[in-house]
Amino acid sequence: MKEAKEPITAYHWIVVIIASLGWLFDCMDQRLFALSRESAIASLLGPGATSEAIKSGLMTATTWMILGWATGGIIFGILSDRWGRVKTMAATLLLYSVFTGLSGFSQGIFDFMVYRFLVGLGVGGMFGAATTLVAESVPSRLRAPALGALQALATVGNMMGSGISLFVPPGSPDGLFGYEGWRSLFFFGIIPAVLVVPMVLLLKEPTAWLNLRNEKKKSEKNAKSGSMAEMFGHPTWRKNAIIGLLLGVSGMIGLWGIGFFSPELVSEALKGEKQEVIDQVRGRGTILFDIGAFLGMSAFTFVAALISRRMAFLVFLILSMVATIFVFNNLNSASDAYWMLPMMGFAQLSLFAGYSIYFPELFPTRLRGTGVGFCYNTVRYLAAPAPILLAYLSTTLSFREGTSLMACVYILGIVALIWAPETKDKQLPE
Repeated sequence: MKEAKEPITAYHWIVVIIASLGWLFDCMDQRLFALSRESAIASLLGPGATSEAIKSGLMTATTWMILGWATGGIIFGILSDRWGRVKTMAATLLLYSVFTGLSGFSQGIFDFMVYRFLVGLGVGGMFGAATTLVAESVPSRLRAPALGALQALATVGNMMGSGISLFVPPGSPDGLFGYEGWRSLFFFGIIPAVLVVPMVLLLKEPTAWLNLRNEKKKSEKNAKSGSMAEMFGHPTWRKNAIIGLLLGVSGMIGLWGIGFFSPELVSEALKGEKQEVIDQVRGRGTILFDIGAFLGMSAFTFVAALISRRMAFLVFLILSMVATIFVFNNLNSASDAYWMLPMMGFAQLSLFAGYSIYFPELFPTRLRGTGVGFCYNTVRYLAAPAPILLAYLSTTLSFREGTSLMACVYILGIVALIWAPETKDKQLPE
């Protein structure tokens, strides 16, 4: 006799919706930064700044945000195993939204870099808390679609950021309330803080986490929660952490070290055009990039749920490498941006649906937040130098040739799949 399936209730959908909104607004803040950083650095450096100084400054700001992301992901991943998923989500939401807003009040390069690091702490912590909450709260048959949707819906946040930039161009000297355009964009980033109210009032900790906290009898349950030492001391969890790290570093460097410099690629392709024209193409192009990303993450979720997690990663890692090299070597006009950027978004962002689905399936409840935080965010320490490396390669080779060379990072993920466990149709480890 078959075991009865757990019914899908309204509460399950509330969890998915609120967790998805937390990550959606997180990605909106990321996009506001990606579109504003060039104008912000140019403004903060002053009218005498050279193009080389501006490029170096925006690469450094991106690196500091990635470092904050990595640090926050690890710290809040551990705390989500100890404090609980909901409390951690609320804390990270307030952190990234408040300091995104404060970025608009930056008076110099130093405080701007500090704000970017602090935003990164919150951005990094949100993903692990949100995905573990969803993974542990919904029935197993809903897990892959729910986690894939959480990641796919993040593209709506990206599109919101791009849409706001069309309304308030970052390079405009006159934004909202007399502030420059880039400052006005950062002010929008504080709006997500209101989500903390329904997050705290409506969500509850998953039963698996509560049972673990309350259970005192079994030795396995008495094992320390949120412990890096325990994760790496266990051969299975250590192996899974390393595999997750290699998969994560491929997509993270591919996106943050290469793909998210597509606005600068557009600027290079449209050199000589008026700044308002460049801003329009960049805003529209990134919206199309996000539409492609939504479709790519939906495609990954479909393949992972229907065939296998490993096959989905293999197909989309190869596709990501090919698409990245093609776009950065062939985008030369506004019309190119409108069909090439969505193609690259489809490929590069598809992998992030895989991270949200696969990483929570690799670790037990007591280490799930820690493991997801490690796999998704430790890689940012490795990805943090990527923008600086790209800047160096852009001077020794060229911007386009440098990106092509760096795109080979996707091979790391392909190699990791040799040892990756298949988790499709399996219960979460306890």
